[in-house]
Amino acid sequence: MKQTAPQRNLSLFRKKTVQNILLDLEAREASHGGNLVKNLTLRDLVALGIAAIIGAGIFSTIGNASAAGGPAVSMLFIFTAIACIFSALCYAEFASTIPISGSAYTYAYASFGELIAWIIGWDLIMEYAVGNIAVAISWSDYFTGLLSGLGLQLPLYITMDYLSAYKGFVAVQELLSTGQSLADATSARQEAYLAWTTAPTLGSLRLIGDIPAVGITIFITWLVYIGIRESKNASNLMVLLKVIVVLLVIAVGAFYVNTDNWSPFAPNGVSGVLRGVSAVFFAYIGFDAVSTTAEECKNPRRDLPRAMIYTLIICTILYVLITLVLTGMVNYTELAVGDPLAYVFEKLDLRFMAGIISVSAVIAMASVLLVFQLGQPRIWMSMSRDGLLPRAFAAIHPRYKTPYISTIITGFVVGIPALFMNLTTVTDLTSIGTLFAFVLVSGGVLMLDRQNIPRGRFRVPYFNGKWVLPGLIAVTLTAILVSDPGALARFFSLDTTGGIRTAVEHKILLVGFIIVCAVMTYLTFTRNLSLIPVLGLLVNLYLMTEVGLNNWKWFLVWLLIGLVVYFAYSYRNSKLHRFQQPPGLKF
Repeated sequence: MKQTAPQRNLSLFRKKTVQNILLDLEAREASHGGNLVKNLTLRDLVALGIAAIIGAGIFSTIGNASAAGGPAVSMLFIFTAIACIFSALCYAEFASTIPISGSAYTYAYASFGELIAWIIGWDLIMEYAVGNIAVAISWSDYFTGLLSGLGLQLPLYITMDYLSAYKGFVAVQELLSTGQSLADATSARQEAYLAWTTAPTLGSLRLIGDIPAVGITIFITWLVYIGIRESKNASNLMVLLKVIVVLLVIAVGAFYVNTDNWSPFAPNGVSGVLRGVSAVFFAYIGFDAVSTTAEECKNPRRDLPRAMIYTLIICTILYVLITLVLTGMVNYTELAVGDPLAYVFEKLDLRFMAGIISVSAVIAMASVLLVFQLGQPRIWMSMSRDGLLPRAFAAIHPRYKTPYISTIITGFVVGIPALFMNLTTVTDLTSIGTLFAFVLVSGGVLMLDRQNIPRGRFRVPYFNGKWVLPGLIAVTLTAILVSDPGALARFFSLDTTGGIRTAVEHKILLVGFIIVCAVMTYLTFTRNLSLIPVLGLLVNLYLMTEVGLNNWKWFLVWLLIGLVVYFAYSYRNSKLHRFQQPPGLKF
């Protein structure tokens, strides 16, 4: 009897069922050499989450956010934490249902299908890589500052990125052309100018790069390479130290708070507060990284959901307290610096505290880098297992039981750009990537609710949003109009204060969000959708409108590159494309 060739699944939205994902996991765990080591407990997962969240946000970007929004940025942390709680509950349900290392990528594969899974996987590659670049740069700033305090001054051209040095040089040149001197420039521009003018040259190219940022990336990559147990122990130790220091800062700083500095509480209004959304959300992306360690957890179905919620609660409390202390110790306008915690204590002549903060910040940044360098290779590994990336990315080291090739490549992807990029660019891109992942995971839970599939122990609490969502939107709009009567007039006019282009771009994003709100309200009313995932989707989409259209453009360019890669390689090499599944095992 003539055999027929296996049929291929040619759909762009072909799905992997939860049952089959779990069967694949069981097969890997039964094999010898193809599985990861289960070594993480609930305490370890919470420590990893805190390690990722309490870092660059609290030691660096919180300064610029506070300078833009004033003391009211503390409320922004609460608002973003609420948005994250909605998303975290959705992550927790997926983690309980599908306890493997793919994070939002695997969750999207089971709920939306392959094309959306590829998009979110490609997005996570950018999110983790760009986020780690930001952390490496911030670590370098604190490390060189610490050395400077000890009397060890590194050459400026090996501690600064090329772009910042060039921009500083141009700005000082313009200043000098007006008859002013170098001393009239800001300290940051003076350093950039000196870095540019003192750097060695290779032909016409000036050799400027952030060497410490590359150095810490190499060290952390090595630590992640040699095993999860070593990474866990290092993370736990660093988290303990930095939490003690943060509590010490809050306790000591509280005695120097001048409540007059809290007035006005929101000096630049709601728009000023929301300008810090990139920095604030950049601080909160840690619980996403926790989900990438699912296959190394002893009890992932129980511990992952708990770890995500515990992490968010602990970190939100610390962030709100530290913001109030910082903005109470000095005027918010003084906080636009790279090391705000150390700065406020130096200003008050508490140099012993500034020294403690500098040391702990170096350790804290390293712990953040550790968690994200741990997470990204596991995303690549999951995509490789499904055939969407080359098979080598899924290779497990026979001795260390880590995805070692992915780990090495991650080191290059982070270390090389850290030489040349600056902090502002990368935090904005990381924030939009994170928000996009949160939107899809929230939407994914809504898709699961409409599918008859086995679910994990943890479920997002169901509240029928049919009547609640329209009411919430109405109350929110009323509150905005009451607190800011001119908001409606500004929406229908073109405010060109920041330029016509900026006004039009923001309007486009806002109109798009309103359309999505209307659609989701209709679907919620007609299909009795669960309230929490819907709120997670809408809140994160709104925060995406505040990131700025320019960042959307770069984000869409990255996704476009990803689609080229998908159709050139991943679509044809996908396991779902190459093989017909046995009867009864539908992906």
